[in-house]
Amino acid sequence: MSRLSDLVRLYALMGRLKEQLGGTQILSNLKNISDLPRRGVYFFFEPGEVRRESGDGLRIVRVGTHALTAGSRSTISQRLGQHRGSASGGGHHRTSIFRLLAGGALLARGGLPECKSWGVKGDHGKAAIALNMDRNAVVISEAPIEQSVTSYLGTMPFLWLDVDDEPGPESRRGFIERNAIALLSNLDRAHLDPQSAKWLGSFSDRPLVRGSGLWNQRHVDETHDPEFLNVLEATIARTERIK
Repeated sequence: MSRLSDLVRLYALMGRLKEQLGGTQILSNLKNISDLPRRGVYFFFEPGEVRRESGDGLRIVRVGTHALTAGSRSTISQRLGQHRGSASGGGHHRTSIFRLLAGGALLARGGLPECKSWGVKGDHGKAAIALNMDRNAVVISEAPIEQSVTSYLGTMPFLWLDVDDEPGPESRRGFIERNAIALLSNLDRAHLDPQSAKWLGSFSDRPLVRGSGLWNQRHVDETHDPEFLNVLEATIARTERIK
């Protein structure tokens, strides 16, 4: 089977999942986030990023999961909440690689205030020490960037998949995530459903983001196992929409 045929099948399965869930969710409009299943995989699409070779519609720009470390208690709703940010529009990019990457690209594109602390260290205090800045100055400089990230990510529709298996690197969630990313990635291979000329990720300072056309860095340089599509199909059949 070719990569293109597997890509076509992946999007056909996404169409089935969309129907199963009663449509996509928009991140900023996700009010009943606590009603999501405990564990799962999510697939983000991005307005303006359309498919070409595999069919019609928006292309997937990020695949993610959570709790891949044995003993982890994180949930899919917690992870999506970290990506979404707060109701006031703020957020914490140090808890969300998605926010970190998007904010870095927004800063590189221009039009936002300078922010030397973006992505520096694990919290505001440590960033302030590393940069010899006042902690409040760090918080203030990062606030408009966090707001912009919340606005940008908030427009994105996504689908979620209920995969409630035990945390660990060999979980079905991890298997689906890494192989979906590997299949979608255009890094160092034929560009199928490539990013648009205006895609924000093209401004990223991360070569793996620019090269893959995804808001992902892990697994973008791997080769997918087509068997994951069978696992995905079986898992979709067991996923139910939230009430």
